[in-house]
Amino acid sequence: MRALVLSGGTGSRLRPFTHSLPKQLIPVANTPVLVHVLRNLRRLGIDEIGIIVGDTRAEIEAALGDGAEHGVRITYIPQEAPLGLAHCVTIAEDFLGDEDFVMYLGDNVLPDGIEAAADRFREERPDALILVTKVPDPQAFGVAELADGDRVSALVEKPERPRSDLAVMGVYFFTSKIHAATRAIVPSARGELEITDAIQHLVERGGAVVGHRYDGYWKDTGTIDDLLECNRVMLDRLEAGVRGEVDESSVLTGTVVIEPGAVVTGSRVAGPAVIGRGSRISGCRIGPYTAVGPDCELADSSLGDSIILEGASVQGVQGLRGSLVGRWARVRAEAEETYIDRFGGTDRRLLVGDHSRVEGSA
Repeated sequence: MRALVLSGGTGSRLRPFTHSLPKQLIPVANTPVLVHVLRNLRRLGIDEIGIIVGDTRAEIEAALGDGAEHGVRITYIPQEAPLGLAHCVTIAEDFLGDEDFVMYLGDNVLPDGIEAAADRFREERPDALILVTKVPDPQAFGVAELADGDRVSALVEKPERPRSDLAVMGVYFFTSKIHAATRAIVPSARGELEITDAIQHLVERGGAVVGHRYDGYWKDTGTIDDLLECNRVMLDRLEAGVRGEVDESSVLTGTVVIEPGAVVTGSRVAGPAVIGRGSRISGCRIGPYTAVGPDCELADSSLGDSIILEGASVQGVQGLRGSLVGRWARVRAEAEETYIDRFGGTDRRLLVGDHSRVEGSA
């Protein structure tokens, strides 16, 4: 079995961060989403992975290389424009050949793994197996209608009156029969070749299409709030470990990871939290559900439930929560007592893109 990972999206809902960083490379718990995907695929025994890339190919290729670091071999497949998920299958046909494959959206996080779905696909060999999960708002998703157990009878994209609460997730298993289906469909009203149309083509021609109910955690990290939620979930799964330096005046509580080369002085860190390699933390209060990336510098600040990306600096800022600070951004406040008095008890949120500079004063 091979894998096809889709990483060509623009990530418009995550701007300004995705102006300079592919959304699939934004980290949760200090690991890029795309690396979480590769780890899941490797757990299935898959080592041949094709990655669909668009305008951000250079950044993705620089981050993942040939895949050797992750125990896989990566083939990059360029897509000239976002023309739909079925179009991705079409342009990857030479890479996929006649093999079975799993198609995995590169901004989806499933930390509980997909081994059960893969085992079922290998045992039953339907033409397609799609992961589905119950959602409270099926109008916002593609919905699978099932009959006779788990047989897919219809797929409906964002129905006004849903007949099912099973959303189609971002993981699909296919045999080579999907190729004839993708060639048979035409672009949708939005000008894309929809994978739901290709699967529906299989259904209407008597193909075996199975909806596999997934009960684990799933998140499409398409918005800031989704990223922060996913970060919380992944931090909850960490095992504590101090491989950097923590001085005697600092206090660590809960599950805290201090990566190699990080230095923590005069600070309190409450887990779950992770401090990235080479980062320096001094005089800070780091609250739960915070991931500080590599080579950051935080001083005289308090923050929680936030993601601080590589190389960022936060100086003299109190009460940050639910924030995302981009790579090598600089956030600084004057350490005036009047500033602390005025804002000290109020949580504030910052969404700061890469290389930005933010200063505050009393």
